[in-house]
Amino acid sequence: MEPIAVVGPKPITLKEVKANPKVRKLIDGANEVLRAMGYTEHGHRHVGIVSSITRYILENIGSDPRDIELGQIAAYLHDIGNVVHRTNHPMHGGVIAWTILNEMGMDAAEIAPVIGAIGNHEESTGMPISSMSAALIIADKSDVHFSRVQNPILETYDIHDRVNAAVQKSRVELLNETRQICLTLEIDTKQASVMEYFEIFLSRMVMCRSAARTLGYDFTLQVNGVSLS
Repeated sequence: MEPIAVVGPKPITLKEVKANPKVRKLIDGANEVLRAMGYTEHGHRHVGIVSSITRYILENIGSDPRDIELGQIAAYLHDIGNVVHRTNHPMHGGVIAWTILNEMGMDAAEIAPVIGAIGNHEESTGMPISSMSAALIIADKSDVHFSRVQNPILETYDIHDRVNAAVQKSRVELLNETRQICLTLEIDTKQASVMEYFEIFLSRMVMCRSAARTLGYDFTLQVNGVSLS
């Protein structure tokens, strides 16, 4: 009699996570909560871009293909906790992600680094605990763009709206030759000054520097062609 093969949990893919109706509805709900609170867009556009940048970083540092996919899953789910509240949303998000991924049949050994990355992506409470976590942090904090502004009334813009509205282009580039991860921004200074950008994003840039060091790189920032690192 031939031995019976033991089959473990199937590897859950990013495609399956994105197609999960619960995930889609929770991301929609999270963005609606933040819209009501006056925050910029944190919906499918944001998590899709963060997932793509996370993949780009992990691919270019030579991560294992499965780790890259898990990093993308973490990035896609990283803001899902906003459906509860902005405060402590990384912790809420980790719990929600565990519930969904466990329900989908993902191995707990793979869920662990995913929820660890989700729980540590915010600068007030988190830190880069792994390559996956570091890539997610840089990807998340680099998504500054005019398309994220959800407030339709220009006269009521707060500083977050103005700064995001001022950013016309943003790009993350990993330079292996110089061991740098560079965030390049083009800012319309008629809408917001570079100083205003630093006023609200300094703590995020500090976290990006820490995340880059975790990966063995330096983080640099270039605004309107001028290096500010």
